Amino acid sequence: MKRRSCEKIGRQVEPPAPQDTKSSGCKVGQAVLPARWGFVAIFSQLRRNQRGLTLVELIVAFTIMSLLAAMAVPLARSKVRRERERELRYALRDIRTAIDKYKDAADAQLLGTLKLGTEGYPEKLEVLVEGVKMAGQVDKKLKFLRRIPKDPMTNSYEWGLRSLQDEPASTSWGGQNVFDVYTKSTAKAADGTPYSEW
Repeated sequence: MKRRSCEKIGRQVEPPAPQDTKSSGCKVGQAVLPARWGFVAIFSQLRRNQRGLTLVELIVAFTIMSLLAAMAVPLARSKVRRERERELRYALRDIRTAIDKYKDAADAQLLGTLKLGTEGYPEKLEVLVEGVKMAGQVDKKLKFLRRIPKDPMTNSYEWGLRSLQDEPASTSWGGQNVFDVYTKSTAKAADGTPYSEW
């Protein structure tokens, strides 16, 4: 058999070295790693890429959470305000209902001797809780209110009082009787109405 043409110029082509299937590997950088280390290198590269993606995801998640928190604060404040407004309505209703019942009992002459100038209304707010002696009864009192409600706007038990002789929008009590009550808060509702006018 004739030799190949490369032998004509004085070179001999050496046969390729036999490949060792057991030592086949993966080239990473300048080093050749065994085949089983190839998966480790790939996995490490994926983890490095994953760190970058995770940081971006954290930034996006933090931004979304910040936006949600900024939206939740006004909603929470609005919810608290609505709850206080509801409690204020209930408190005013209870006190005014008790005043009306006192007036009805006075007009029906169910109560004892009333102070002159009260016009059948309680002399002070505490009378509704302490009770009034009934006419013709020795030890029996008629009570109209279990307790004075707390003002949710001022967080106190002090209410603004108006007598029958006072002006409807007066903020100073004449002291003759208790015809109406109002909150001493100077805040306003969402529609601009002062709570003191409720």
